[in-house]
Amino acid sequence: MSVKPYEMTVQVQCQYMPDQSDPAQQQYFFAYTVRITNSGQNPAQLVSRHWVITDGNNESQDVRGLGVVGQQPLLAPGETFEYTSGCPLPTPVGSMRGAYLCVGDDGQPFDTHIPEFVLAMPRTLH
Repeated sequence: MSVKPYEMTVQVQCQYMPDQSDPAQQQYFFAYTVRITNSGQNPAQLVSRHWVITDGNNESQDVRGLGVVGQQPLLAPGETFEYTSGCPLPTPVGSMRGAYLCVGDDGQPFDTHIPEFVLAMPRTLH
């Protein structure tokens, strides 16, 4: 398998935050930690994000913005950037997926897919 000039690898871990949630008011808050690793051959910068957040009622919202947690990290090959953010939902179960727009050191833009992951309050999925 050959290494691509520009490639990022994304891993996500999430958890339900009961102290920031209020199920009686249909407010469920989830924290997620993302690890972005430059798995390509050249430096690249994460410029913007696009999330598709879907709740348990199958209602979706698009969230777009520059960078992540106020940063636009430039990653050398093999370097990792990790951040934690949060997502409020009106249901105890939902999902997130999306993409990061990145730019290689030669100005070449490329998308990095963020695989879908489930947000679930404990004991709500079988």
